[in-house]
Amino acid sequence: MQYQHQQHDHQQQHKKQSTILPKRIILMRHGESAGNLDTSAYTTIPDHQIPLTSVGLTQAHRAGANLRDLISGSSSSHWRVYFYVSPYARTRSTLREIGRSFSKRRVIGVREECRVREQDFGNFQVEERMKMIKETRERFGRFFYRFPEGESAADVFDRVSSFLESLWRDIDMNRLHHDPSHDLNLIIISHGLTSRVFLMKWFKWTVDQFERLNNLGNCGFRVLELGSGGEYSLAIHHTEDELREWGLDSEMIADQKWRAHANRGAWNENCPWYLDAFFDHLADSDENDDDHKTPNEAYLHRLSDI
Repeated sequence: MQYQHQQHDHQQQHKKQSTILPKRIILMRHGESAGNLDTSAYTTIPDHQIPLTSVGLTQAHRAGANLRDLISGSSSSHWRVYFYVSPYARTRSTLREIGRSFSKRRVIGVREECRVREQDFGNFQVEERMKMIKETRERFGRFFYRFPEGESAADVFDRVSSFLESLWRDIDMNRLHHDPSHDLNLIIISHGLTSRVFLMKWFKWTVDQFERLNNLGNCGFRVLELGSGGEYSLAIHHTEDELREWGLDSEMIADQKWRAHANRGAWNENCPWYLDAFFDHLADSDENDDDHKTPNEAYLHRLSDI
């Protein structure tokens, strides 16, 4: 029995060591759509069928060149990309234009992923009614407000959480067919709110922190890059000014800088929202706390209370 446990532990340790993490996870919003240009488009066209404008197509084409420059300029010569894309017409068109900057040799896979689709706002949208609904959302709060016949950002959080679990399984079991000698870059073509929710889930940001985040521009992207210790950070590729512009406060930025060098799975004790944001004050220790006593001391202390 002991041998079986030791063998299991050895297999688990080998599994951890053999998991090769992607060098980058890049979140990109789609290019300018007809709905971005004129919200009346939603009254006659289903949201998932809203196309890119000519400007959006150009933005996506340029974004592909920018992504290639980013990846090839700071990776080994053996880099590869794997795409996840929302099933909406505007995200698929964005991906198609981005793909013009990559050769078939560089793209090891692509997967349509329904869980990174846009927040559902209902079906055909009545323009004046949607204006009133969005004003109500501003008063109620962006994260918890649920659109009639649609979703709240909290609902999006749940499906993005499910996607992340699948993503980690794909990485852990090498379903992406990643050659360990290659720098792998995962690129997720999605939507503004969905990308913000992804970051919120990844970095364990609170609802209040989410509410302060600004949306990505069309074809804007955020780069989560693997740090020297095995944690992902926005601060490796992006500047402090960029992070601040997106709505990250000083504490969140400090955490991103810490992550750039932190060991994988480490706990950042200097992050106030992990404890201080939830409690007025926690003492460093408690004289009645048995956790800091030897078993004999704890036993004698309990006897004294009888």
